[in-house]
Amino acid sequence: MQVILKLSLDLMPYRFLYLLILSLLPCLALGQFEEKSVQVGQIGLHLTNAGTIGRPNVRNEPQGLPSMEYPLNSGLEHLFEAGLWLGAYRGGQLSVSTSSLDDASGYAAGKAGFEFSPLPGWPVLEKSSLPGNANYSLTALAHQEFELHFTDSLTYVPGSGQPIANHLLPLQAKVRLNSLAWNFPFADYFVVLQYKITNMGPLPWDSMYTGIWSDLVVRNVNVTNDRGGAFFNKGSVGQEDSLQAIYAFHVTGDDAGFANSYGAIQYLGAELNGKFYHPLASSSPGFKVNPNYWIYNQAAPTSDLQRYDRLRNRGNFGPSANLNTPGNRVQLLGSGPFDRIDSGQTLTYYVAMVCAPRRSDQSPDSYWARTDLRKNLGWAQRTFLGEDLNANGVLDSTEDLNENSVLDRFVLPEPPNRPTFRSEFTPDGIEIYWDDRAERSVDPITKEKDFEGYKLYLSKPGDDRFPDAVSRMNLIGQWDSAGNSIGYNNGFQAVRLQNPRYFEGDTTAYRYKYRLGNLLAGWQYLCVLTAFDRGNNEVGLESLESSKASSLMRLFPGNPADTLNRDLEVGVYPNPYRIGAAWDGSNARSRKIYFHGLPARCVIKVFTLAGDPVAILQHDQGDDYNGSNAQWFSEYAPDPTQTRLAGGEHAWDLLSDSKQSVQAGIYLFNVTDLDQDRVYNGRFVIVR
Repeated sequence: MQVILKLSLDLMPYRFLYLLILSLLPCLALGQFEEKSVQVGQIGLHLTNAGTIGRPNVRNEPQGLPSMEYPLNSGLEHLFEAGLWLGAYRGGQLSVSTSSLDDASGYAAGKAGFEFSPLPGWPVLEKSSLPGNANYSLTALAHQEFELHFTDSLTYVPGSGQPIANHLLPLQAKVRLNSLAWNFPFADYFVVLQYKITNMGPLPWDSMYTGIWSDLVVRNVNVTNDRGGAFFNKGSVGQEDSLQAIYAFHVTGDDAGFANSYGAIQYLGAELNGKFYHPLASSSPGFKVNPNYWIYNQAAPTSDLQRYDRLRNRGNFGPSANLNTPGNRVQLLGSGPFDRIDSGQTLTYYVAMVCAPRRSDQSPDSYWARTDLRKNLGWAQRTFLGEDLNANGVLDSTEDLNENSVLDRFVLPEPPNRPTFRSEFTPDGIEIYWDDRAERSVDPITKEKDFEGYKLYLSKPGDDRFPDAVSRMNLIGQWDSAGNSIGYNNGFQAVRLQNPRYFEGDTTAYRYKYRLGNLLAGWQYLCVLTAFDRGNNEVGLESLESSKASSLMRLFPGNPADTLNRDLEVGVYPNPYRIGAAWDGSNARSRKIYFHGLPARCVIKVFTLAGDPVAILQHDQGDDYNGSNAQWFSEYAPDPTQTRLAGGEHAWDLLSDSKQSVQAGIYLFNVTDLDQDRVYNGRFVIVR
């Protein structure tokens, strides 16, 4: 058997057996490259089992998986690529292993600087702490958690004879990365990355430093036309030292108002042999977090010695740095030193990828502008620390919230359970129904049923085109418990049903109802129903609200489908349609008109005035029609599971069956009812 994976080896004690097996594995099961994107709450983060973070090609393919997108589905990206750096001495020899660095196109197997490979035999796993989730697991720490395994021990690309360029002295590290993300409204803008880094070589690691190299770039890929260097050279960076974080922002402009936010990376802490490593912990004197940056490919560290020096030293943040001067700066957030790590020992290292809106100010990066960034970094830190409220790494007498005598990380306060709610279209509005499951929620910290009330939000017509559309929604209704000092004290009688409502095929008992009226047909309304609790002043908890993102509905008012076999008034709106209507998207492929008054199942045929066929549309209310046949919906209502149209409406993107844009003129249509022997005819006009 020919072994095609060569390993750099020092000695041959018992741990060499692992490396030997690793070298033989490609003959049996190759380490297949896999990539996943966290998509829970309001943040999307791309991960690979080669140790890289981010999707570099997002600027060219914005419709693909997110790179580091916030808010989710907005096109507002914050990361080109990032990755883990490890540096240490082994037997007096310095080794630095990197999973990403300055490179114009990002990761490719075997390329210099991309020195980690997927660990053979370890596929990517997904799990969730949510009981109703398909990936539910008792071992999950978060609402969505990916587990990825990689190693720097391989000096050849798995399954080939191609060497990994310049990768001659690996540390022989095995890494397990777990990404932790939640949909709580106070935790839906960050992802915690937990690295378990094991020394699988025969020699100890001395003077160990860890770091995350990154190219944080804040751009809206749905708006910008910039490519190449112009995509990257409009940013700048800074640091929040008290929160151990480095961040980037768009300094020269804002992509037409769609790039006002921050992307940040934060050191949270590390653990080794029961010792906690943090600048605030007395257990690790001299431990530091070292922010560093440089202009892309200018004075970039190229040798192990230079990279190690960047990991262990803070740099380039002096008064002469001109942070408000735009440029393509890459970042490195180093941390260390760690105590000696012997063969077989594991260092657990935590960082957070964090996003936040940037508040408007005359200065592009003032203390005021960073208000939400500091708040979000604070919640990421608090989430990680769990019971360790003072960040000293010790369970003090007043910190054991769950009374198990163990210092627990990730002990989050929880809002009430998200209500189950549904929408029903009526001829004059939309009826919203929801259940009462939130009222039985128990807070994991106070152990109390602390439900307080419900909030209903609705967006305005046209707000759906903004990347922060969810945050623009208006509170249109709130009902909360009477007899306390919280909320409106208006009770629930105005919305409570005398008897629960059930729907066919749905076992949920809906006990509340609210009617939405005076809505414009064909426009998208974002609708969210949340539950909130009382909070607890004794333990410093403010009132918490269930996730808006997880309960979002995208509603398009209109006529319900006819089920009574009546003669229908089938038509088109707007008619006449003017190209570039107010609800259209930004290009010729994101336009739409609606056919209305339709039967539940029908075929719509469009012809020119001369009788030439233009398009054939299949309509079926029973398929929960969501408009996904029209490109407008993929851009502005991207999740079809959240989108609902009235059953008597059908959107058309003004593209022929050959996907050509139709021209101005008069068009004929007929609608054939598939359940009744009826055909309806009409005409509409397209004008410029």
